[in-house]
Amino acid sequence: MHISDIIQAGSPTFSFEFFPPKTPAAAESLYQTIRELEEYMPHFVSVTYGAGGSTRDLTHDLVERIQNTTKLDPIPHLTCVCHSEAEIESILQRYAKSCIGNILALGGDPPRECAYDKSGDAFQNASDLVKFIRRFNESGVHPDPRGFGIGVAGFPEGHPATPNRLVEMEHLKAKVDAGADYIVTQLFFDNRDFYDFRERCELAGIRIPIIAGIMPITSMSGCKRIAELAGGARFPAKLLRALQRCEDDPKMVSRVGVHFALEQCHDLLDNHVAGIHFYTLNKSDATRTIFEGLGIPRRRSEEISASPSR
Repeated sequence: MHISDIIQAGSPTFSFEFFPPKTPAAAESLYQTIRELEEYMPHFVSVTYGAGGSTRDLTHDLVERIQNTTKLDPIPHLTCVCHSEAEIESILQRYAKSCIGNILALGGDPPRECAYDKSGDAFQNASDLVKFIRRFNESGVHPDPRGFGIGVAGFPEGHPATPNRLVEMEHLKAKVDAGADYIVTQLFFDNRDFYDFRERCELAGIRIPIIAGIMPITSMSGCKRIAELAGGARFPAKLLRALQRCEDDPKMVSRVGVHFALEQCHDLLDNHVAGIHFYTLNKSDATRTIFEGLGIPRRRSEEISASPSR
């Protein structure tokens, strides 16, 4: 089932993001996390790529394992970086064969370990990748006659590579015009940034659902890591002040971070957000605490099994 179909049904979606494990120990830890979060029956889970597609095979394997061994609906990331058209087509064929319903089409991060020449990529922008997936959908290979549902990224605080916010919105509009069905945002800590972004999307003629990305802070070191992952996240003074009061107590830091994220989620739901996407960093404790604090009714198993893609 396309994610946009679920959102249009009326209730907000709740989803989790994982990244592929790099070692057997990390793999076992991740599958434990997946088992713990499966009982919450999220509407979907997304699986990331490493920088430059460095974990692409691990991503494909994890997506198929989730699809075949759990009740979860996985959405793989696909990126433009270091890919040819033939490679992307092969991946799409593989996912279609596995009845994967949706793709998240991203520009992607460049590889860090080697020299990178963007001009050699078949897809220069995420909008080019969206167009290619849309053309693939028209081939009739996918078991769903509509093909893949296509999601793209949005940046409430602005894209780090595009300081001009007007140009940034033009890029987002190009992705939507190319055929995107929904937007998943980068993480943010001030809901005002999200509401402003949502309003600017409306002014730009972007009418597709916008899912908010939330990542709870669970450690002081995590703050710097989050800022690096997000390309420079803005931490409100209110959050920093609360964290500094307890920075020598790791348990209290985690409690403060989770409480702040829970308040964010309550406010987003009160303001009719289309969905909330939790960046889990492959851990379940904080996400489970927030999920339970929101008092979200569990979806029934029959709701999931009734999906055409399952």
